[in-house]
Amino acid sequence: MTSPMTAGGAKDAAPAWATAALVLADGEVFWGRGVGAATAAVGEVCFNTSMTGYQEIVTDPSYAGQIINFTFPHIGNVGTNAEDIESITPAARGVVLRGDITEAANWRASKHLDAWLKSHNLPGVAGVDTRRLTRRIRDGGAPNGVVVHAPDGRFDLAALRKRAADWPGLEGMDLALEVTTKQGYSWDESTWTLGKGYGTQTAPRYHVVAVDYGAKRNILRCLAAAGCRVTVVPATATAEDILRHKPDGVFLSNGPGDPAATGVYAIPAIQGVLGSGVPLFGICLGHQMLALAVGGKTAKMARGHRGGNQPVKDLQTGKVEITSQNHGFCVLADTLPANVEVTHVSLFDGSNEGLRLRDKPAFSVQYHPEASPGPTDSHYLFKRFVDSIEAAKAR
Repeated sequence: MTSPMTAGGAKDAAPAWATAALVLADGEVFWGRGVGAATAAVGEVCFNTSMTGYQEIVTDPSYAGQIINFTFPHIGNVGTNAEDIESITPAARGVVLRGDITEAANWRASKHLDAWLKSHNLPGVAGVDTRRLTRRIRDGGAPNGVVVHAPDGRFDLAALRKRAADWPGLEGMDLALEVTTKQGYSWDESTWTLGKGYGTQTAPRYHVVAVDYGAKRNILRCLAAAGCRVTVVPATATAEDILRHKPDGVFLSNGPGDPAATGVYAIPAIQGVLGSGVPLFGICLGHQMLALAVGGKTAKMARGHRGGNQPVKDLQTGKVEITSQNHGFCVLADTLPANVEVTHVSLFDGSNEGLRLRDKPAFSVQYHPEASPGPTDSHYLFKRFVDSIEAAKAR
């Protein structure tokens, strides 16, 4: 019998032990054992190198339209709980795992990962050679694929391959509209501490409007912990919608999809905010949106940056931060105008990781300073944002 750990290749019949598979658009098949919901889902297959925080990763709205291949082999070993989430409804399409999900071995666990995946209708495949799959993505780029869990072991490979091949891919796709809030709301929950859970900001000093392109909850918590009352508005909010709240600062959130597609409605709003002189801070998709708003360009990356071990150099201080990242598009630094300074670069591939405007109180980073999962090297950026608000109020 073929081992599920080494199985792969376009086969016309499932091995006897297989109850799940990852079927790629080019016909390659990775057989495995099913976890989660007994269904199928199509998306772009990416890999994440984080060693912790799988629940936060799966619930990150930036993973909309993507199937996550975890390079760390022990996914599910700490179970799941109601606190470690970044959105109520996961936007990821499914998961690919090396090992079987074991019983939870953590005192905070309240539900087995398999049951949690089922509750969110997320399919997965375990027993896959994830190192082999990761090398394939590294060398050939992120493919489209279908993850399917079929407990009866029956697979229509021709139909699954066609479904993967017919999926249009993330380039040109606006996914922010799928994950953004439908109406505005206020946020005062702050960061988590052991034994106390999440705190509440009861004495805010500043008012920040956060534009939700797919915001992670921990970003909003970090803003609250930094002394901000947060008003969240939909991705489609206009400059007038944003500024009528009379904010001290404006935040542009992370999110999924092609920034150029989201920019159709987001760029005019950001340009209006920049014209007002209100301090602005962007993360991830928000970073890309800011770059587009000032005349820069973005491009699809071959494999993207996803994981909690990404080295970034702060060109202003010379320090190297180990960062948490999740993006498949990047800002093309050589397209930025003269009034924009590059502030951070990736030490993996030299791609742009941060910028600031020389003539306006606006800056952004490509990575995730709020972490969740960690590391937390970059939390200082929330203070930098608050300092820019304080400086603007003092003028």
